[in-house]
Amino acid sequence: MKAGALLNLRRQLPLLGADPGVLAFLEAAMDADRVLSAALYPPEAGQPHPLAEWVHTRETAHMIAWALNGTTPPALAHRVRTPRRGTTPLAPLLPAQTRRDFFDHLRASAESADRTSDQGVLLHRQALYLSSYDRSPEATRWTAQALHSRRDVLAARGWTPRWAEARSTAAALARLGDPQPLLTFIDRSMAEDDAAEAANLNYWAYWLGALPQLQVSDHFMVDRSLSAIEPVALFRRLVQGIHQAPGYVDLYVHSLWALLAVWGWLPLAVPDAARTLGQEVEQLLSSDRISPRAQRELSTVHYVLRQNRKG
Repeated sequence: MKAGALLNLRRQLPLLGADPGVLAFLEAAMDADRVLSAALYPPEAGQPHPLAEWVHTRETAHMIAWALNGTTPPALAHRVRTPRRGTTPLAPLLPAQTRRDFFDHLRASAESADRTSDQGVLLHRQALYLSSYDRSPEATRWTAQALHSRRDVLAARGWTPRWAEARSTAAALARLGDPQPLLTFIDRSMAEDDAAEAANLNYWAYWLGALPQLQVSDHFMVDRSLSAIEPVALFRRLVQGIHQAPGYVDLYVHSLWALLAVWGWLPLAVPDAARTLGQEVEQLLSSDRISPRAQRELSTVHYVLRQNRKG
């Protein structure tokens, strides 16, 4: 449809009773649809693949996952479903054969991507990450083997031009149940390296919607000034996510520690999120779920929260 007609529809839907909170996900849903369509109906030779055109956000990834495994995006999970006539599906889940075709396309795209260009690197990284959503035994073995073959990327110390690829690789392996590469990545390729720490906060901000400008490559991560980040929004969303992603808890802990090292006043600006984080910190410190590094960083976070408590 024409852009003007789409804009008019978005304005009319709330008047017709659409939930504005759901409507806010329309753009992410359209992006997900483009990725799914490109896999099922590949673009002609010479046409860019959607996975090479822009850096995707968590909202888009959640929408894609909804169609692939039926998992409702967390932001929509607690909304009341409006009763409809007749039998309706619980999720926009693609048929089994369509899902297999999608993952076959992802794996082929990851293998054939030209990793000498920014677009090819982005295509490879994002295709490989989305492949980790396929939990079939054969696909899991392929994905794990493909990810582990990137050990040369994971072995690099501090910031490198392939840092984003290493981070996505480590995160995808954690999704598949192997947390050690992510712990090693935090120790070797992030901690105590200013460029890598800035890249991590920039990436989190973009992924979580606290850096709103559209990015067409991974180069935005090298901005050490962190001037594009909305720190309050990033703090809120990291706090919200720490209990939703247990496989990534060490990454969340390190990122919150780094965020508060830059903006120590955040607990004063967002006292409700600070209280939530304080409760989470106490639970994590009394458990054995985190690494020794995360234990130390959480102790620092706990101190900052106490020093900046309102009231």
